[in-house]
Amino acid sequence: MSTPPGEDRTLRALGLAGVPREEPLLYPGAWPRESGLLDGDRLLPLERAVYDEEDGRVPVLAIGSNASPGQLRHKMAEFGIGSPIPMVRSRVTGLDIGVSAHVSRMGYVSASPVGAPGTVRELFVLWLDAEQLAVIDASEGVPMAGGNFDRVWLPAPDVRVEPGDGSVLPGAYAYVNRHGVLHDGTGAPRRHPGAQRPLITELLRGSARLRALFGATPEEFCARARADRRLCDRGTRLFAEEERVTASGLERYVGSGPADPCAGGRTPSADPTAPMP
Repeated sequence: MSTPPGEDRTLRALGLAGVPREEPLLYPGAWPRESGLLDGDRLLPLERAVYDEEDGRVPVLAIGSNASPGQLRHKMAEFGIGSPIPMVRSRVTGLDIGVSAHVSRMGYVSASPVGAPGTVRELFVLWLDAEQLAVIDASEGVPMAGGNFDRVWLPAPDVRVEPGDGSVLPGAYAYVNRHGVLHDGTGAPRRHPGAQRPLITELLRGSARLRALFGATPEEFCARARADRRLCDRGTRLFAEEERVTASGLERYVGSGPADPCAGGRTPSADPTAPMP
């Protein structure tokens, strides 16, 4: 599918250029309305919905800001990677979007997948090559002992992913939080509201100890959390101490699934300055 002559497909023109890593209250960033090919600073029409091993790409479910083209471009540019990324809007059954039980050094409280049988969500599948996957792994802390996420394979039919071409994927990767997720007060995982301001406002309102650490407003929270590892770690421990944490229901998939497609490849996270959420 070609781009009509004169059509401005830049991320800025499409309203997709925001980067939550630079402006935490933007998290999870703007998601596209439809599938597209992220090519540098542009989101182009996508001609295919499914790739395979011959293409050298694997499917990765984007739960939070990885579905934001501005955030994705920022992560890849950090390692000088400019190769295109197919982003396929898909119907996903069996997952919901929860709230990670950790405070990110990027200054926000991120999203994390939770098992939710029967729940249907519209999510993006990123078809990543080995180099791109290694970058996203590094950004999520997967290769690091103190990282926040594990990359897991979610097989069908446990999680049903329909990319819109009539097919069902045999499975897809997702990033599961090692700390668990926050619950809604009943013990069930709470749903991420899709915006930082209301989430942080509610979290601060519910804990005097959290306010003492991070301030009384979302702006103070983001400013204090940003790049302060010790403070973020203290906030993460506080979630557990105040018994706000529950399991995501996806922990059983850690360490299972197909062979790691990044095995033997370049590991950007070897750079000690690589940012981690």
